[in-house]
Amino acid sequence: MRTLAPGAVGADVSLLQLQLQKLGLYSGPVDGSFGPATCDAVRNFQKNLGLAVDGVAGPRTVLALGLTGGRQPLAIPGVTFAVVLRMFPFAPAANIEANLPPVLSALVKPGLTDKSMILMALSTIRAETEAFEPVSETESACNTSPGGRPFDLYENRPDLGNVAPGDGARYRGRGFVQLTGRINYQQHGAAIGLGDRLTLEPELANDPEIAARLLASFLKKREARIRGALGSGELAKARQFVNGGSNGLGRFVEAYSIGEKLIPDELA
Repeated sequence: MRTLAPGAVGADVSLLQLQLQKLGLYSGPVDGSFGPATCDAVRNFQKNLGLAVDGVAGPRTVLALGLTGGRQPLAIPGVTFAVVLRMFPFAPAANIEANLPPVLSALVKPGLTDKSMILMALSTIRAETEAFEPVSETESACNTSPGGRPFDLYENRPDLGNVAPGDGARYRGRGFVQLTGRINYQQHGAAIGLGDRLTLEPELANDPEIAARLLASFLKKREARIRGALGSGELAKARQFVNGGSNGLGRFVEAYSIGEKLIPDELA
């Protein structure tokens, strides 16, 4: 659906008015004309959902209203696009629409479908990729020495399984969880049924479907420790079990705290 603003006319405006009417926010005529009453209803919806209040039905508002066409169903009831939009205030709506379904589906098979582990998965994505899309790690002081070859600080790291020249760059962080190191590509690639393919084609870790399954596999392997930390309210420790440090901790805690308030305790 196109962005709808005051002055817009057409069938899509009528759909907007109907949806706002169902929510009890609009009582005017369904006439396909975006006038002041429709604008006020949109503003009230945005205010109720914690979205930017501008009276314009842009991509994030349209997604929260459920007006996008051809949307994939979500595998875990209670975790909605509207909730995740709140957890990811800077992510493009299109990324959430495309990538949330495979992420939730990937959590089902390993049994990570309770509230705490769903929050862990989504908050990990928020910490690693603000835009809710798989990304590749970029050069930084954490992975590249001054004047050195890109990702040379990952070279000759038995703990990462990086023993061949070029392994640092080849197996740099990728995906929703920033999978790093040859050994992780080997172990988790095999765990999700790819055999050696991920080791041979590490760029596959940025395919959204594969990235979602890798995230679930990575969390499953650390599940007991993560649950222990979350159970005692130690979010920083839970984050450390994934990241090894505190990178992105602020984003992680913010997303977790928002989701904790909005996602039901009992999920059907």
